Parts: sequence; C-alpha cells; structure tokens
Amino acid sequence: MEDALRPPALDPRAALFLDFDGTLVPIAPRPDGIEVGAWLVPTLQQLHALLGGALALVSGRPLSELDAWLAPLRLPAAGVHGVERRDGDGPTRRLAGGLPDTLIHRVERLVARTPDLRLERKPGALALHYRDAPHLGDMCARMMLAAARPHAELTVLLGKCVVEVKPRGATKANAVSEFLAHPAFAGRQPVFVGDDATDEDGFAAVQAVGGIGIKVGDGPSGAQFRLGGPEAVRLWLQAALPQPAYPVALEVSR
Repeated sequence: MEDALRPPALDPRAALFLDFDGTLVPIAPRPDGIEVGAWLVPTLQQLHALLGGALALVSGRPLSELDAWLAPLRLPAAGVHGVERRDGDGPTRRLAGGLPDTLIHRVERLVARTPDLRLERKPGALALHYRDAPHLGDMCARMMLAAARPHAELTVLLGKCVVEVKPRGATKANAVSEFLAHPAFAGRQPVFVGDDATDEDGFAAVQAVGGIGIKVGDGPSGAQFRLGGPEAVRLWLQAALPQPAYPVALEVSR
C-alpha cells in the first residue's frame, strides 16, 4: 500500500466510527461463523476511554448480535445500517415500520427453491446471502430490486455476496450525523472505518464535515485512506493506545 494512502494516527480528540464484519473481524462464510480475536474487547474498551466515549459501532448486524459477540462490552452503536440506534448503555431505538409481507414472501419463495441462498431476517430488514453461489449474485440483485421497487420507503443495498432491503431512511451516513449531535461526539473530527460498499455513505458523511474515511481492503472507494484488512485495523487502533491491550484471559470467539 502506498504511504500516501495510509491513514494518519488516530487522534484522541477524534470521534471514531467502526464497521464490524470485514473491519474488526474477518468475513466468514456465514455471519455466525466469525472469529472474534481476544484483542478486540480490551482494545475497544481502552479506545472508548481514550476518546472520552466518542466511539461507536456502525454495522449491518443487529445490535443484539454485536452485543453478544463483544460481551460484556456495550458500546454506542447503530445496527442494521442505522435501523437500530443506541447512544450508550441506554435503550435501543428503532426506525418505525417493517417490511411488506408481499416482499418477504417473494424472497422466501426464491430461497425455498434455491438451496445455495440463505435468508437472514433482521429487525426491519432482510439480507439475501449468496456467498455459496456467487454466480447467482446478479439474479439476487435483480429480484430484490424488483421486489422493493413498488415500495418508495424501501431501498436495496448491494454488499459483499449479500443483497439487503431496508428502510430508505436507515443509512450509515444518517447514523453518523445523529451521533455527531450527541454531546460525547460533538465538536470532534469524525473518523469512519469500513470495508464494504455499504460503508461508502459513511465515508462521504464524515469527509463532508472535514473528517477522515478509511477503506479496509481492496476495491473502489471514495475514502481518502486505506488499511489492508482487519489485522491492519488492529495495529492502527492499538498504535493509538498508551499501553496497547493484549489478550490475557478474555476470549470472546464463538
């Protein structure tokens, strides 16, 4: 990676927004098959303190899953691309509304006759995974776009071997903007780190207000900076700590 693309050191005065899969943990064939490194929880705990609480997860996963993988840590977070939101230890807020039954049944019928596809039901959203059949990606995208087209309140996201349908107002950009209005985050330079096309609006949101976007991995991106993968993210995060967190007895892999 060219030095010009390497991000600057994390400033303790920053507001840090982190994607999860592909950024903090390597992507697995199935969402429940990830390996969470023993370094992650203690490092996030130390960073949360270093940044005065201005650290949030912004993920496509539901908050219940993030909390389970990172227990006992409970961070400010936005889940399901912004459908769910939590400022800290408080209650989870969710955008009103659900998906139409006609859309859900249409996707369910496709999955029932295509064993290599997998349907993931999330709060207020559906994710259609085709990692086991990448040749079906175009078909999945066309079907989901057609199913969502009659519903102006919905939008479709194209990610890494996944197509998701969700409320149009639920975006990582909107989640970041809401966090930046919260006292713990306000007045800080925002830094967004993510790996997928679903993170591009997050990069755009922080860069529009003078912040820093960091793309993890290969592929086109509007982010100014790059990190090679989750291991590079770990090294970059821990370099900001006075005494980097090392795993002792904490093991949160499932």
